[in-house]
Amino acid sequence: MVSRQSRQYKMGVNQSESAKWFQSENEFNELFPVAMQKLDTRHWSSLKIAKKAADFLADGGPSKILDIGSGVGKFCLAGAYYQPRSQFYGVEQRENLTACALKAQNMLGLENVHFTTGNFTEVDFSAYDHFYFFNSFFENLTGTNKIDQSISHASHLFNYYNQYLNAELAKMPAGTKLVTFHSLEDEVPEGYFVVASEMNNSLKFWLKV
Repeated sequence: MVSRQSRQYKMGVNQSESAKWFQSENEFNELFPVAMQKLDTRHWSSLKIAKKAADFLADGGPSKILDIGSGVGKFCLAGAYYQPRSQFYGVEQRENLTACALKAQNMLGLENVHFTTGNFTEVDFSAYDHFYFFNSFFENLTGTNKIDQSISHASHLFNYYNQYLNAELAKMPAGTKLVTFHSLEDEVPEGYFVVASEMNNSLKFWLKV
């Protein structure tokens, strides 16, 4: 079973107080420990990417949006801030990264974001409307940069996870949106079509028809 760690914080933080963290990438990254900041450019979504993805997926909301492999929560936190009418959910295998995400959520005072520690294969995809995927499976391949060594890495997991995600996305109804970033697209099933792309096609916006 997935270990539930999601919480909603009601700290009385208003929009203007939260806004100070979104003035720049560096200021936002101050929400996280130094060790996590050092992983930012390779493993976490930038605010710019998060906003573009959230704006497409939520489109004003309300929607339930799942980040598959949410890390320290940057996409979900930024998405929740930029799209307050939607709910953002992150599932992450590493408990220490979920803890970082929850601490940042506390500091931001966001109530429309939820984090869970667990494997995405334990998640009920039908509970969500749209999905964000920043190739969280890639570190299973040999020779790639790892976040850490706290979980198992293996090429067969890369293949298994891609096949599993492909099958789950295929079950979703027409109108489902997906954003992929630096994806090999093995996880994207037939029926999803690119409606826009940016960053030399590394950021793609998909719609199931």
